[in-house]
Amino acid sequence: MAALAVAAGAFLVGWDLLGAQGLRPERQLTSRTLFDLVKLSFGVVAGAGALVALVVAYRRQRVDEDGALRDATRLHTERFTTAVSQLGKDSAAVRLGGVHALAGLADDAPTTALRQTCIDVLCAYLRLPYTARADLPAGDAAALHAYLALREVRHTVIRLIRDHLRLPADHPHSWQGHDLDFTGVVFDGGDFSKATFSGARVNFRDTTFTDSRVDFHGATFTDSTVSFSNATFSGGQVNFVDAKFSGGRVFFTRAQFSGSAVSFSLAKFSGGEVYFSLAKFSGGQVSFEDATFSGAVVTFDRAEFFDHRVTFDQAEFSGGALLFFHARGTAPSGLEPRPGQILSARLDLPAAWHSNAP
Repeated sequence: MAALAVAAGAFLVGWDLLGAQGLRPERQLTSRTLFDLVKLSFGVVAGAGALVALVVAYRRQRVDEDGALRDATRLHTERFTTAVSQLGKDSAAVRLGGVHALAGLADDAPTTALRQTCIDVLCAYLRLPYTARADLPAGDAAALHAYLALREVRHTVIRLIRDHLRLPADHPHSWQGHDLDFTGVVFDGGDFSKATFSGARVNFRDTTFTDSRVDFHGATFTDSTVSFSNATFSGGQVNFVDAKFSGGRVFFTRAQFSGSAVSFSLAKFSGGEVYFSLAKFSGGQVSFEDATFSGAVVTFDRAEFFDHRVTFDQAEFSGGALLFFHARGTAPSGLEPRPGQILSARLDLPAAWHSNAP
């Protein structure tokens, strides 16, 4: 139909360019005219045959492609089953092999959905029940060895996810744009530094950051929804130094900062929304030192600041909004204007803090 439409259009354009007013009737066919008609007839037949052959070839190609996809999917499923079975083995070495096999399967997945399935399994492995080192029985060497082996497997999963999130979005093995579900995971270490969380839903809800260091240094949060809601920062260090919040929404709603050292130093809040609503700062230290607020809306509405060290020392405010609606407790330090500093950002502080307000 497309070929016929193009042919008809070309004929009409040619007719118009030749300025023809009509067809001249032929009272008697000459041998030359008859020969031209025969050639035209064969040309039409050849064109129709070529069109049919083109349609048949196209359909054959579609059938071959569908068959190749089915074969690739079947092979992927077989490899997937083998890799998942390795994750259930007692040997940590075998489980490590299964983790790497799943990451490789995600890279080779024939469809986006199959890649997401591999990523979901890796995240689900981190969500399995896990006992942190501080909760192990004292003096139990076997429990300690089992813990260290499991910890190595878990940290390998985190490292592989981070490595794939560091790849450019257009890289064939990049996992940007895929959902990550870490709901309820216990993080006793891990490195997400320089990872880019973009174009997807990333869930750290109900997670616990305890003991060791978890690093988000230089991470980028853009055009995605990232949730740390109800997360507990109760020990160790969590590092968001030089992180970039440039779009989307990041939630620390109802997070509890009760013992960790959490650093947002040098972080750049240049777009999107970051929520610390109903968060509780009751211990440890949270630092926004030298952070830049230039376009994002960062809200601490109804947050509680008691027995804490929350600092905004040397922070730069040049746009966006920093909101503390109905916050309670002692005002964080560093919200006072420095000599010569111009605060064009919107800062809303509770009435009890007005003595410190810019």
